[in-house]
Amino acid sequence: MKPIVGFTFKSCHLSFTFHQPTLNFVLTTTQLGQKGEALAAQILQAKGYEIIHQNYRAGRAEIDLIARKDDWILFVEVKTRTNLSYGYPESFVSPKKIERIKKAADQFVYETNWRGNIRFDVIAISMSRTKTEIEHFEDAL
Repeated sequence: MKPIVGFTFKSCHLSFTFHQPTLNFVLTTTQLGQKGEALAAQILQAKGYEIIHQNYRAGRAEIDLIARKDDWILFVEVKTRTNLSYGYPESFVSPKKIERIKKAADQFVYETNWRGNIRFDVIAISMSRTKTEIEHFEDAL
């Protein structure tokens, strides 16, 4: 596993902080989400996971990232925010969203005939002009 330079860690869950400019222009909601998903994918890859699917769809449900390592599949919801006034990114994973993610995961497991372990994670990203904070909540849903 490659070391991640410039990150700090907090207890209870994995947390990273970049102390460098990360937003120097205004992003649309879609662009912000794509940037967050790309960062989340990099974090998972640095931890030894292979990204096997991005934006997997099953009907109206979508899973942002599906990653694999050994006999584990991770279904990952990524939430990215630039303003914490309305709450932390992870607080925006609603019960309805969780239900949809689990339905999409069921479809993926069925389609791929997966027989290993599964886990549902949330990666929460807070971006500002001066830093980006990334928190990885394992087994969150």
